[in-house]
Amino acid sequence: MAARDRYSRKLECAMCGNSGYAEVSEDDMPTRKDPDFKIDALPIGFLTERPSKYPDRHMIRCRCGHIFKFQQKTVYAEGGEPRRR
Repeated sequence: MAARDRYSRKLECAMCGNSGYAEVSEDDMPTRKDPDFKIDALPIGFLTERPSKYPDRHMIRCRCGHIFKFQQKTVYAEGGEPRRR
Protein backbone atom coordinates (compact mmCIF):
# COMPACT_ATOMS: atom_id res chain seq x y z
CA MET A 1 0.00 0.00 0.00
CA ALA A 2 1.32 3.44 -0.94
CA ALA A 3 2.17 6.01 1.69
CA ARG A 4 0.02 9.11 1.95
CA ASP A 5 0.92 12.71 2.73
CA ARG A 6 -1.42 14.08 5.39
CA TYR A 7 -2.07 17.72 6.22
CA SER A 8 -4.61 20.13 7.68
CA ARG A 9 -6.13 22.98 5.72
CA LYS A 10 -8.34 25.81 6.90
CA LEU A 11 -11.78 26.08 5.31
CA GLU A 12 -13.57 29.40 5.54
CA CYS A 13 -16.98 30.25 4.12
CA ALA A 14 -17.00 33.64 2.39
CA MET A 15 -20.77 33.97 2.99
CA CYS A 16 -21.22 33.29 6.71
CA GLY A 17 -17.67 33.13 8.10
CA ASN A 18 -17.93 29.53 9.33
CA SER A 19 -14.41 28.11 9.53
CA GLY A 20 -12.41 25.14 10.72
CA TYR A 21 -9.61 22.79 9.71
CA ALA A 22 -10.07 19.82 7.38
CA GLU A 23 -7.77 16.81 7.65
CA VAL A 24 -6.81 15.57 4.20
CA SER A 25 -4.43 13.16 2.50
CA GLU A 26 -2.90 12.58 -0.91
CA ASP A 27 -0.85 9.78 -2.44
CA ASP A 28 2.83 10.67 -2.19
CA MET A 29 3.83 8.74 -5.33
CA PRO A 30 4.86 11.37 -7.92
CA THR A 31 4.44 8.86 -10.78
CA ARG A 32 0.75 8.30 -10.03
CA LYS A 33 -1.62 9.67 -12.70
CA ASP A 34 -3.65 11.58 -10.06
CA PRO A 35 -2.95 12.59 -6.43
CA ASP A 36 -5.85 10.48 -5.05
CA PHE A 37 -6.90 13.42 -2.86
CA LYS A 38 -9.22 12.47 0.03
CA ILE A 39 -10.79 14.36 2.89
CA ASP A 40 -10.34 12.32 6.05
CA ALA A 41 -12.27 14.68 8.37
CA LEU A 42 -14.24 17.90 7.83
CA PRO A 43 -14.96 20.52 10.50
CA ILE A 44 -18.52 20.88 11.79
CA GLY A 45 -20.77 22.69 9.33
CA PHE A 46 -19.03 21.55 6.13
CA LEU A 47 -19.88 18.70 3.74
CA THR A 48 -18.42 17.42 0.49
CA GLU A 49 -20.62 18.68 -2.35
CA ARG A 50 -18.71 17.12 -5.25
CA PRO A 51 -15.70 14.86 -4.54
CA SER A 52 -12.63 14.79 -6.76
CA LYS A 53 -9.22 13.13 -6.72
CA TYR A 54 -7.79 16.64 -7.25
CA PRO A 55 -7.95 19.24 -4.42
CA ASP A 56 -8.58 22.14 -6.84
CA ARG A 57 -11.72 20.38 -8.18
CA HIS A 58 -13.15 19.11 -4.87
CA MET A 59 -16.22 21.17 -3.93
CA ILE A 60 -17.34 21.90 -0.35
CA ARG A 61 -20.78 22.99 0.90
CA CYS A 62 -21.11 25.12 4.03
CA ARG A 63 -24.10 24.77 6.36
CA CYS A 64 -25.36 28.12 5.01
CA GLY A 65 -25.59 26.60 1.51
CA HIS A 66 -22.54 28.34 0.00
CA ILE A 67 -20.50 26.05 -2.28
CA PHE A 68 -16.80 26.64 -2.91
CA LYS A 69 -13.61 24.88 -4.01
CA PHE A 70 -11.66 23.09 -1.29
CA GLN A 71 -8.48 24.75 -2.52
CA GLN A 72 -9.74 28.34 -2.31
CA LYS A 73 -6.80 29.82 -0.38
CA THR A 74 -3.41 28.71 0.82
CA VAL A 75 -4.07 28.91 4.57
CA TYR A 76 -2.72 25.94 6.49
CA ALA A 77 -2.72 25.05 10.16
CA GLU A 78 0.63 25.82 11.75
CA GLY A 79 2.99 22.97 10.88
CA GLY A 80 0.35 21.49 8.57
CA GLU A 81 1.81 22.45 5.20
CA PRO A 82 2.14 19.56 2.74
CA ARG A 83 5.62 18.12 2.38
CA ARG A 84 7.48 18.91 -0.82
CA ARG A 85 10.29 16.73 -2.13
